[in-house]
Amino acid sequence: MTDDPLFPRLEQFLGYFQAIRERSPLTIKEYRYDLVLFFRFILRERKMIDVKTPFKEISISSVDDALLRSIQLTDFYSYLTWLSRERRCGPAARARKTASIRAFFNYLKNKAFVIQDNPALELESPKQLRQLPRHLSLDESRQLLETAADSDTPRSTRDVCILTFFLNCGLRLSELCSINLSDIRSDTLTVMGKGGKERTVYLNGACIDALNDWLEERPTVGLKDADALFISRLHKRISPKTVQYLIKRYLLSAGLDPKRYSVHKLRHTAATLMYQYGKVDIRALQQILGHASIATTEIYTHIDSDALHRAVEQNPLNQIRPGRKRGPKSGV
Repeated sequence: MTDDPLFPRLEQFLGYFQAIRERSPLTIKEYRYDLVLFFRFILRERKMIDVKTPFKEISISSVDDALLRSIQLTDFYSYLTWLSRERRCGPAARARKTASIRAFFNYLKNKAFVIQDNPALELESPKQLRQLPRHLSLDESRQLLETAADSDTPRSTRDVCILTFFLNCGLRLSELCSINLSDIRSDTLTVMGKGGKERTVYLNGACIDALNDWLEERPTVGLKDADALFISRLHKRISPKTVQYLIKRYLLSAGLDPKRYSVHKLRHTAATLMYQYGKVDIRALQQILGHASIATTEIYTHIDSDALHRAVEQNPLNQIRPGRKRGPKSGV
């Protein structure tokens, strides 16, 4: 879908969000995918294309300002219904597509001045179930690290360092891959997070030891990017796909299900362990993880089932058991 021709207003919108709003390439790609899908739906629903054209081959290059002005709130809800019934999109997927529509039509009204009224202003986002983040236990985390350390692969020292950074610092995949040697100062790491927000991550003893071990083996000659911390076998900066592959491989080797756990679950694991065992303040955890909203971080305050069990057991009324020593009640 990324090679499909777009209409001018959509090209301008993507350019604005990339150059002015400085959204990540992944975010731009998602906006593009979502909006191409929406306008394909609109063109088909309004019978503006040959009915025999496969949905994936519908060109949206014909979308003009007149069509944009004709779109109403009911079109959005028809689209969301179609996503749910025909595409089997869950609440999270529909919510993301709703956000893309809102962003685009807000741009059309307030930046491009194409429409006078914004039909997406009253567009509600699908309600999402707030699920607890899946994470590795402390024993499973230890097992994963030991599996990588015992591996006989040529880059096992690098991989141990990668896993250690994930499990101790709660980094995102993109953040880890973009680490430069120049970002590291003593026991601190400067990370460029989502939305171009820079933050400082402190490296603990395990991270520093794993880093020093890797730096002793890290290639220094013939590198395509001399400042990249993590290098692939081709002497390039390691890619997100490579990291995902090696994490999946180590999960399998450690006897863990890669369908249940992923790279992002390692971030959840770091946050969970810090909160459960380190008793980290929720505001400090927010800063460590680089969350824009404290509400995102607060989910980690609900995952310590042992603490919940202890709290119930420690209720003073737990010691009061009326009627336990009484015999059977006689009839009145």
